[in-house]
Amino acid sequence: MAKLTRWQQVIWTLEPHQSVLASVLRVLLFASLRDRAGWEERSIPVSEAGLTAAQVWDQLELGPLESVCVAVNQELVRSDQPLRAGDELAFLPPFTGG
Repeated sequence: MAKLTRWQQVIWTLEPHQSVLASVLRVLLFASLRDRAGWEERSIPVSEAGLTAAQVWDQLELGPLESVCVAVNQELVRSDQPLRAGDELAFLPPFTGG
């Protein structure tokens, strides 16, 4: 079993308690972003009111956000989208077609 981060341990321990999970934001990375970061999913505590997707991205320190797509609760949104506890925030690399 992979070693859990401190926050993952807290979330795993408290998972049955939905009131605690309501103060958490689920962050997902896809494709090349996942490869660059070395992780696919994290749960982070939400303590700031008015936190945006761009602010979370800045905290992740994964480079510029300019060509990255942002989705909240499986809907594409702008990076200045305000987030709420319990949201699922996903960052996707630029789409290519064929």
